[in-house]
Amino acid sequence: MVKFLLVIFCFCSVLQASAQNNAASPAASQTGVQRPKLVVGIVIDQMRWDYLYRYYDRYQDNGGFKRLIGNGFSCNNTMIPYIPTVTACGHTGIYTGSVPAIDGITGNEWWDYDIAADAYCTGDNQVTTIGSPSKAGQMSPHNLLVTTIGDELRLATNFRSKVIGIALKDRAAILPAGHTANAAYWFDDATGNWISSSYYINELPKWLQDLNQKKLVDQYYALDWNTLYPIDTYTQSTPDVEPYEHRPFGRDEKGFPYNLKQYIGKNYNAIHVTPYGNTFTVDMAKAAVNGEQLGAGPGTDMLTISFSTPDYVGHTFGPNSVEAEDIFLRLDQDIAHLLDFLDAKVGKGQYLVFLTADHGASHVPFFLFNQHKIPAGNALDAAYADTLNKILKVKFGADKVVLDVSNYQVHLNRSLIKQLGLNKDSVNKVVLNYVVAQEGVYRAFALDKVNETTLNAAIKTAVTNGYYPPRSGDIQILFKPQWIEGFETGGTTHGEWNPYDSHIPLLWYGWNVKPGHTNREVYMTDIAPTIASMLHIQMPSGSVGHVIEEVAP
Repeated sequence: MVKFLLVIFCFCSVLQASAQNNAASPAASQTGVQRPKLVVGIVIDQMRWDYLYRYYDRYQDNGGFKRLIGNGFSCNNTMIPYIPTVTACGHTGIYTGSVPAIDGITGNEWWDYDIAADAYCTGDNQVTTIGSPSKAGQMSPHNLLVTTIGDELRLATNFRSKVIGIALKDRAAILPAGHTANAAYWFDDATGNWISSSYYINELPKWLQDLNQKKLVDQYYALDWNTLYPIDTYTQSTPDVEPYEHRPFGRDEKGFPYNLKQYIGKNYNAIHVTPYGNTFTVDMAKAAVNGEQLGAGPGTDMLTISFSTPDYVGHTFGPNSVEAEDIFLRLDQDIAHLLDFLDAKVGKGQYLVFLTADHGASHVPFFLFNQHKIPAGNALDAAYADTLNKILKVKFGADKVVLDVSNYQVHLNRSLIKQLGLNKDSVNKVVLNYVVAQEGVYRAFALDKVNETTLNAAIKTAVTNGYYPPRSGDIQILFKPQWIEGFETGGTTHGEWNPYDSHIPLLWYGWNVKPGHTNREVYMTDIAPTIASMLHIQMPSGSVGHVIEEVAP
C-alpha cells in the first residue's frame, strides 16, 4: 500500500512539474521550440550611447537603465553601418537587419524617381485613418521592400503570434511592426488620441477607445513641467537657458518651470517635447499588453515600442540641455515601471527585451565652437538647390536640373538630363565644383562612382549601404566632423556617419539572457538575426547582419 501511494505521489509530481513547465513557456508546448512568451523591442529616438553612462550615477538603483545594464547583456560598441542615420532608416534597420540599399527606406522622406514626386516613408493615400477624422492615419509599410522580424515571427507560427507597434511617430510604429502586424498605433496631434490605419484594422479596439476617452494628455498638461530634482543638481548639463535653444512653449517661457496648463484641450502637439510623451507611450504599451493579452497566447508575441520624445527634445534644446537630462532621468523611471508591469503581467524571465536607438545626435555647434573652441558649424545646404539651378541654367540652358537637396544628397532631374541629351558627367562636375566649395563640406562625389572614390573604408561602406538608386540622389555630400545640416538656430540634428550619430546603445534583458557585456564592434543590423536565432525562426528577407553569439550562443 505504501509503495502504491508512493508511485501515485511521484506520478502526480511529474504531472504538476510538466504543467508548470508548459505554463511557463506556452510557445514551447505548441511548437516544441523554447521561446519567450513576449518579445519587447524598445527604441529610444535620438539616444546617444554615452547617455547610458553620462547620467548613470543619477539613474535609480532599481530603475530601468541600471536594471538592464546590471542584469542584462550590453553590447558597448554597436554601430549603424549606413547613412543617413535618421529615424525611418534606424527603425527599419533594427527590425529588418537590413540597410537602405536593400530595404528601400532611404530617409524619412525622399525624392522617388519611380513616381517622380516626393515620398514620405510610410505615406499611403490608398488607406484611411482609423480613430480620427484627420489624415494622420493615411500610413502603411508599403514602401518597405523586405520583411521584419515580426513578419518572420508571424510566418513561423502560422500567424498565431501577435505583433503590435507603438510610438508617438507614425514611422516609428509602422516600420518596426512590419507588413503582417496585427496593428500599429501612433499619436494624432489634431485630436490627442492614438490612431491607426485601415491597412491594419477597420476600427479601434475597445481597449484603445477607452484609453483615448481618458484624455491623458490633458491630465499630463495639468502637471506642468519642472525638473525632477532641484535644478542646481543638474551638473551634467549647460545652464538652463542657452541662446541657441528653441522656445517651444512660447517666447515668454524662459526655462524651468514650464507652463503646460495653457495647452489643455488646445494643443496636443506640445506633448512631444515634454517628458510626458514617454510616460504616455508607456501607458499605451501597458494598455496594449492588457487589451491584446500579449504574452498569453499560443505563440510568442511581439511588442515594438519607440520613445519619440528624446528626439523632439534634442532637436529643440540640444543634447547638453537640462531638458535632455531631465527627460532621461524620468525615462529611467518610465522604463522601470514598464519592466515592473511586465514582471507582474507576463512573468519574470518569461519575456525578452532589447533596448537600442535609431540614431544618436551631434552636440550643438554653438556649444562646441562658440563656447568651447571645438571646430563645428552649421552647413546651410537648404539653399544649394536654388543656387545650383541658376548656375546650371547658365551653363546648359535648362531649368530645374536639380530637383531636391535632401538626405545629404543632390537629386538631379534624370529624365530632363536624358531628354535634353546632356552629358551627366558634365552636369555632375558643375554640381560638385559648387558643393565642395561650400563651407563645412568635407567631400562630395557622384554616388554611381562611389567605388572609384578614395574614401575611408568605413565611410565608403556606409555610403554604399545607404544607396538605393530609385530613392537616392546623384551626388553625396559629407560634412566635416561636428558640422550639421541646418539648425543654425535651435538644438541639434543627426544623419552622418560619425560616432555621435552612429554609436548607439544595445542592451538585452530577460529570457535566456546572461548578464555580461562585449566591447567588440557589432552593428544595428545584427539585432534582427540575433532575435531570429534566439526564437529559432528565419531571419528577415533582407537581413545582412550576423548573430551576436554572446547573446545567442
